Amino acid sequence: MTVPGGPPAVVLVGPPGAGKSTTGRILADRLGVGYRDTDADIEATAGKPIPDIFVDHGEPHFRALESAAVRDALAGHGGVLALGGGAIMDAGTRALLDGLPVVFLDVGLHSAVHRVGLDAPRPLLAVNPRQRWRELMEARRPLYTEVALAVVPTDDRTPEDVADAVLDALQLKDA
Repeated sequence: MTVPGGPPAVVLVGPPGAGKSTTGRILADRLGVGYRDTDADIEATAGKPIPDIFVDHGEPHFRALESAAVRDALAGHGGVLALGGGAIMDAGTRALLDGLPVVFLDVGLHSAVHRVGLDAPRPLLAVNPRQRWRELMEARRPLYTEVALAVVPTDDRTPEDVADAVLDALQLKDA
């Protein structure tokens, strides 16, 4: 369906707990393409988990790594690509996403808490995670919708149902 080094078949964006990783793997399997997650790319490049990058080097360093990881993945991965929750904060990243098959996996706080727990090691959610999650979503939601060709709600849906909705939204159901 895609050229290995071509543009991604699907790009998933959304907050922690939206189901990007789980849905991304299902989509990749259904489309017969590879799956890639820019957060995993960042950890591989840095040689340490993302929370450690934040602690050891700060958020600006992490964001620079993230921007480079997204740029590399968009240029060299023809499969399903999941971006970290904050990747869309970078204007350069949003510009690179223009015209690509981007889907915003939208999730409410209750479902996000249930899926990932807000006590997980997520640097930006370390203090008052529920309030911080709401604040992050308030800032990010307009950017997620700006880059997305489609918005797929994930609350109260199985990952398989979400994958079906993504394929339907991108008209890839029979691909």
